[in-house]
Amino acid sequence: MKIDTTDQKILNFLQEDGRIAASHIADKLDISIPTVTERIKKLQESGIIQGIHAVLDPKKLDLDVSALITVISESSSHYKKFIKTAKKTPEVMQCFSTTGNGSHSLLVVTRNSQTLEELLRDIQSWPGVARTETQIILSSYKLIQNIPVLTETKSKAIKESPQ
Repeated sequence: MKIDTTDQKILNFLQEDGRIAASHIADKLDISIPTVTERIKKLQESGIIQGIHAVLDPKKLDLDVSALITVISESSSHYKKFIKTAKKTPEVMQCFSTTGNGSHSLLVVTRNSQTLEELLRDIQSWPGVARTETQIILSSYKLIQNIPVLTETKSKAIKESPQ
């Protein structure tokens, strides 16, 4: 799907506030409400908009420890099972397949150091996991990252610009 400047603006509004009313977007962009809702529907159907979620503060929910866990695998034979297990584990917020020292990196949240230790023992028992390396996150300074939405014209200009 090609993104034009109107789609770009709609996506930026939704990234700032997922609950923004279509009528508010329509007013800001000087277009009709049906146009906004139809564009949002097309963006959802194309998979560009994958969902709209509430952003929660883990510390206010007594999830006081966040950590990055690098997973070093024995081999890639358990790759699919590892991913499936990570997706089913509620403490795992994000799972990345990576290059470098490990095969995967996990962003996790848990209540305290004891529950982190229990989670690490669990992860180390997953199929194919040889070992883990953990970094506890002390502070977070940028939690939400809006994706820069490029229009067709902007993305072509970036691709064609000399490096």
